[in-house]
This record gives sequence, structure tokens and C-alpha cells, in this order.
Amino acid sequence: MNDILASIRRLLVPIHKEGYPFIGIGIVASLILGQLWEPLGWLLAVITLWMCYFFRDPERVTPLRDGLVVSPADGRISMIVTVVPPTELDLPPEPMQRVSVFMNVFDCHVNRSPVSGRVAQIVYTPGLFLNAELDKASEDNERNALVIETPATKIGVVQIAGLVARRIVSFIKAGDELAAGDRFGLIRFGARVDVYMPLTAQLLVGVGQVAIAGETALADLRGHEPPRQFRRT
Repeated sequence: MNDILASIRRLLVPIHKEGYPFIGIGIVASLILGQLWEPLGWLLAVITLWMCYFFRDPERVTPLRDGLVVSPADGRISMIVTVVPPTELDLPPEPMQRVSVFMNVFDCHVNRSPVSGRVAQIVYTPGLFLNAELDKASEDNERNALVIETPATKIGVVQIAGLVARRIVSFIKAGDELAAGDRFGLIRFGARVDVYMPLTAQLLVGVGQVAIAGETALADLRGHEPPRQFRRT
């Protein structure tokens, strides 16, 4: 019985308020159009249920040790590269490690802060809606970039719109203080989030690994152990 109740609680997670208008429109449309043609009503009801799932906002358990960089998004680690950060981040034009987390339309799209610190700046850049898995999406797509200043360093975070995404929503402003795991934004519907960190950070994930926003540790800014190896099983 306890296992059944736990399963129900996992399914009945809170819905973020950004989803209320879409869910409301879906309910009304399914009721009205269902009167005209019943199959259409059922189709819209299924889409409305998917909206409830898409805008879910579950609680997360965030590791709080200093130096850890946690994933800002649910999804798959699609790229780990060394690149010069985009100019809008206003970081030194020197190579940094970039970890990209790709979110498909079934992932939770509430984004969370990877570290604790002060939001030094936020810069929105209009652009294209290319496939967010492409490397050039970092420069060509619509995006929202922020820099989080910690006592030791600066971390860049960029929300990138994808093929289906048509709006990046920010919950914060420059000067706000964030704790690791705090919600800072949301992307509708399917996109990518890039995290830029110093070359000295020790990576803790590999390409293809599934990350959970606010929980999965991407890197350790203070780590000194050998780099981790990964294999598919």
C-alpha cells in the first residue's frame, strides 16, 4: 500500500503556474469542440493531459556542498566541449568547459540554478529556432543568458530555444541571489541549456547521460580526483 501511495504522489506533482493558461484553454477547447465532433474532443483532452505533464514542477533534492555544479535542466547530456563563451555573457574571451543539456518535449522544463550566487547579468538575444541539439544553436537560436557570480568564480548559463520552443520565461532579474537548485526560468516546449564553467572544473557526467535538474552534479569546481570514465551498458 505504501508503494502504491508513493507512486501516486510521484505522478501527482505540482503544475507550474506558467502552464495554467494552456491547460485552461485545452479544457475549454476539448469541451466545446467535443460537442461538434467527439473524436476531436478526446484528442484535445489527451493534449490537455500532456500539458499538465509538460508543466509539472516536482520538488528536487539538491546537493549543497560548495563547489558542486548541478544540472540546470532535466534531459540528456548532448555535448561536452571546450569553447570560448558567447560574447553576451561578458566573460573573459578564454576557453571554458561547456556542458549542454538537451530537453525533449517529455522532460520537465523548469530550469534551476546550477550554483549558489548572485545573478550578475541577464541578456536576452532574439534569434532562430534551429534544432537545439546542433552546436550552432548556441550562437544562432533565440536564447537567454545569465551569469551567476559565486565567491570563487563566474558560471554562465544559457537557455536556448529549439525547433518547437517559442518562448523563454525568466523568473529572476539581475542582482537576485540564488541558491543551488532554485528555479530561475522555463522554456516552452523543447530546448537546451548550456552551462559554462572554468577549465579547472572536474566533470562528473558523460555525453548521453540523463540529468535531473537541481539534483545531478555536472561538475566539481574544487575536485582533484582523476577524470571519470563512462561506458554504455
